Amino acid sequence: MSFLRASHCASRLGRQGSHRAFATSARHLAEEVRIVEVGPRDGLQNEKNTVPLKTKLELIGRLAKTGVRDIEAGAFVAPKWVPQMANSAEVLNYILGQPPPTPYPIAYNFLVPNLKGLENFIKASGKASQSDGEPAPITSSQNPTPQWKPPSLSNPGQQEVTASNTSTQDPNEMPSTTSRVDGPLGQAKTPLSFSTEISLFAAATEAFSKANTNCSIAESLERCKPIVSLAKSRNIRVRGYVSVALGCPYEGPDVPPFKVAEITATLLEMGVDEVSVADTTGMGTAPRTQELLKALSAAGIASKDLALHFHDTYGQALVNAVVGLEHGIRTFDSAVGGLGGCPFSKGATGNVATEDLVYCLHSLGVKTGVDVAQMAEIGAWITNELGRANDSRAGKALLANKSL
Repeated sequence: MSFLRASHCASRLGRQGSHRAFATSARHLAEEVRIVEVGPRDGLQNEKNTVPLKTKLELIGRLAKTGVRDIEAGAFVAPKWVPQMANSAEVLNYILGQPPPTPYPIAYNFLVPNLKGLENFIKASGKASQSDGEPAPITSSQNPTPQWKPPSLSNPGQQEVTASNTSTQDPNEMPSTTSRVDGPLGQAKTPLSFSTEISLFAAATEAFSKANTNCSIAESLERCKPIVSLAKSRNIRVRGYVSVALGCPYEGPDVPPFKVAEITATLLEMGVDEVSVADTTGMGTAPRTQELLKALSAAGIASKDLALHFHDTYGQALVNAVVGLEHGIRTFDSAVGGLGGCPFSKGATGNVATEDLVYCLHSLGVKTGVDVAQMAEIGAWITNELGRANDSRAGKALLANKSL
């Protein structure tokens, strides 16, 4: 990246001052961290057996009651490439028509890999314009899926959860609000109990970009521009991903940090609200995570505009997350039960388990607002539903201790 490019990015985003080392003073200030739960999308997309719609909806409904503020709910992708996401329009219709009970506002994110995906999302969400300029309701004929009655998400008699953990003695207390939260926790925006947004992606290596999107990195970034433009014209928040930032299944572990920084800067410059830098293969180590974060900072990219997304293939996800924490990152992606994998990265195991990440953060005195005990129960339930192993060590330990 040229010095001029880096300077322009620094001017646009604003350089932040030097960050405190989290291991010392920040412990006592109970830093707040935002957890983006990716289980219903990134966690399920690689499952070999079809996941019933009812199971997806119940998973989202249960997660909504744990205190998480962001949930990846689906993807508007071609079913032939990712069959598990074929019913994402139905998932979105359910959320719009009957939002799951939640103690806090939630942003539901849907991946759109191209302009067609965004157009389908807009139609399904009722954001398409009618002739009079008013938004089309979700029952409109413009909706690609008919109105339907969603299956029950809870057991009979189960009541709506309210924000009850308001004691100032609770180390994980979060501010109560009925608004969409953007940026630092507690900064309220649109007065809704939920919002919907989109995400798009680019890859950090040419080989992965070719395999995943059938185009070069430069071409994929050009494809992102009209997506961002259309989303912004509809007031839709956009999240970006940079895949294989710490290792590629085709080019190996040595992905140039400056390249990741350049792609991240390009996404932010075109209007993306936040970029999640992803260790898709789980090849990342603490030293290389540190090197990458230094490169991002040197490019003038503010920590507040970044998230980190770790897979736990080699058991390094929590270590890498703590490195990110020490560098000022306050948004992390994770999946309940360690669900996940990448259909375009053979051998990559699941995302870091939400239970493990939250347990680790809480042990450091960090606020997340997430009920780790509830999350552990969900992890056990969904992995049993899928017929797969529960990959959360903290979750299994918490449940074992509860049964004593």
